[in-house]
Amino acid sequence: MHAFHLIKNGDAASAFEQRPINLPEPAAHQVQIHVESFGLNFADVMARLGYYKACPPLPTVIGYDVVGRITKLGSDVRHLSLGNRVAALTRFGGYATDVITDVHGVVSIPENVPAGECLALATQYATAYYAAEFSMTLSPGERVLIQAAAGGVGTALVQLAKRRGCYVIGTAGSRDKMEYLKNIGADECINYRDTDFYDYILSKYGEKSLDAVFDSIGGASVKKAMKLLAQGGRMAIYGAAQIAGKDSKKNMLRALRTLIGFGKYKATDFFGKSQTMIGVNMLQLGDYKPYIIQNCMTSVRDLYIAGEIKPTVGKIFKSDQLAEAHNYLQTRQSIGKIAIDL
Repeated sequence: MHAFHLIKNGDAASAFEQRPINLPEPAAHQVQIHVESFGLNFADVMARLGYYKACPPLPTVIGYDVVGRITKLGSDVRHLSLGNRVAALTRFGGYATDVITDVHGVVSIPENVPAGECLALATQYATAYYAAEFSMTLSPGERVLIQAAAGGVGTALVQLAKRRGCYVIGTAGSRDKMEYLKNIGADECINYRDTDFYDYILSKYGEKSLDAVFDSIGGASVKKAMKLLAQGGRMAIYGAAQIAGKDSKKNMLRALRTLIGFGKYKATDFFGKSQTMIGVNMLQLGDYKPYIIQNCMTSVRDLYIAGEIKPTVGKIFKSDQLAEAHNYLQTRQSIGKIAIDL
């Protein structure tokens, strides 16, 4: 057994090192999984750059989602069996050939489902489901803005919002991504590299014209979107990608500018307009309300089997291309889910 340890912050080419690992026996509520593929998430980039507070001290093994087969069962596990193919969330530790994780973050997956799509269901779709279905109820005809909509969570949100009959506006950074968004159901696309979404929406629809906003960018994009949020509107924030930028250096000024850019809010800002701001952190839910994680993962798995959602796998790398995969994600070239095959 081995894992790819994050040994230092900074450039992806020198940040990881393959080392052997020894795993303990699974606790009563845990399973051990032999990993087929693991996924990349933007939180991984943040951890590599040193911006993710929840990341354990270095050296450590990061990674939040895996696909594989159960090789060991904890004594209290009843609904899974040895040999089951599963998608699983890991609280770090995913960049490895074998992992141990809490059974609440594990769901069985049919044999014919591609590994990359399984990974997307485990992380991106479960996150989107919690934001769009568990935390807020989208209604037919509502106007929804999804930032960075061509990414893994963005793709899931577009599909879930269209499933609810919403009018979806997605932002993306290239013509190819805008075309992709149209193909998966977005009604309008904004290229954020040449068009400010705030100016575009304000000029076309006016003030207070958005019913729901999903933001993974953070900083000033949140403050701008709040100005466009209608009475009764809801905003879900599930990232701060602006902090990472496009280089591999830790830039404290950029981080500070992003955090200040969020703006300051008080209770009267929300109840006066019957608005809601929701923060989404799946690690915290896994720690304190694991049954919610189980609910979200089971729900998206069932929607997938029913043909109501369909993840996109943007690119699959080999484990010796881990640095390349990190750079690919950080520079925002990716569409959908990025997977690493072992």
